[in-house]
Amino acid sequence: MHVDFDSTARVSSVMSRCWRFFVLLFIFGVAGGTALHAHDVPRDTSRTADASSGQAPLVYIDCDRCDFNYIRSEINFVNYVRDPEQADVHVFITDERTGGGGREYAFSFIGQRGYADVDHTLTQSIGRNATWSETRSSMNQVLKMGLVPYVMRTPIASGLSISYEEEDGEVAPQQSISDAWDYWVFEVYAGRVSMGLESNQTEFDSRWGFFADRVTENWKIHLRPYFNFSYDAIEQANDDPVTSRRHRHGFNSHAIMSLSDHWSAGLFGNYLTRNDRNIDHRFRVNPGIEYSVFPYEDATRKAITLVYRVGYTRADYDEQTIFGRNEETLINQALEASVSTRQPWGDIYTGLAGSHYFHDFSARRLEFFSRVSVRIAGGLSLFVRTDFEMIQDQLSLPAGETSLEDVLLQQRELATDFSLSGSVALSYTFGSEFANIVNTRF
Repeated sequence: MHVDFDSTARVSSVMSRCWRFFVLLFIFGVAGGTALHAHDVPRDTSRTADASSGQAPLVYIDCDRCDFNYIRSEINFVNYVRDPEQADVHVFITDERTGGGGREYAFSFIGQRGYADVDHTLTQSIGRNATWSETRSSMNQVLKMGLVPYVMRTPIASGLSISYEEEDGEVAPQQSISDAWDYWVFEVYAGRVSMGLESNQTEFDSRWGFFADRVTENWKIHLRPYFNFSYDAIEQANDDPVTSRRHRHGFNSHAIMSLSDHWSAGLFGNYLTRNDRNIDHRFRVNPGIEYSVFPYEDATRKAITLVYRVGYTRADYDEQTIFGRNEETLINQALEASVSTRQPWGDIYTGLAGSHYFHDFSARRLEFFSRVSVRIAGGLSLFVRTDFEMIQDQLSLPAGETSLEDVLLQQRELATDFSLSGSVALSYTFGSEFANIVNTRF
């Protein structure tokens, strides 16, 4: 399959240059993801902890889900800095969802300078029903415990005290806890409705649906029906209003089984009906297998994965396609390789994904995706996002002419050979290195 354009030669030249660039960028991401974590934080031993000075350790908190004002107010026996390169202790906090809908936080305490020989990690699980006040209080408790080994090296350690609060009753081991819901978590969302009304234009958009998830050590099950409907109407002075009605309803599901620390297998199924893509009904079933280079328990910090899927697709179209089809049965396969690493110096998530249909190997798609955030030096950080697709598998494109109204109202899919989007941003912060002051006014 190939979609012809008037500017085919020029487009092919652009695609060729972009493709070579993205392949090189992906190779760089793989190399960076496997090598850079070996030296996560620059070690500057020129400034050592001076116990005789009584100086509290300088701490940098690297966290996306923290109340920094609360931390600085409650944990006041250390000094906080805004730049990790000036810190004695880099506290790197990551989190992931747990089977019960809560979150498990990992606190990595990375010693620098005179504390370079003290590294350790603590974890804390917080239930889905915990309030924000309970969550931040629990996180502060872990932070206090993790900072003790560093404070113990200074004279201010004499001001520390240790206490233990015994809970009422005895808590049974986690393995023997009885769960009435059998680890199922449900979420219903409705009323995601937006509406805009002007004298000559009306817009309406609504989304609602349902989630059901079950996560255990051996299984990960996800069920999600969803419904989206939008309506647009534009008044014309001497003609009837131009209207657009778009719907996108479907059902996504998967069941993934853990095979070992590095292997897992899954079954993916989905249904879609979408009028702006000429899809009356489409069913897909895709079994797949995944290999993780690193153990899955390390996935919150670093991961290199390969995923292979093969599947069956049954499609019915609203209109006859450019290939003369009103319905068809398809078999396809897909392979995806991705690298992700989250370290104190930044985050990288990049990968390549390719797929094709067996009835016509020219009906294929290749995608490159990348999300990079790197702390270059001091307060200077670089953010790069890139998505590039080589597209030759638009099997549902309707035959016939496409009107200007259909294009403007996004009621009809347009043929294309490629899709490219991206963004680049730099940020630089400078000034006082200390971040101890708390001021919550306004």
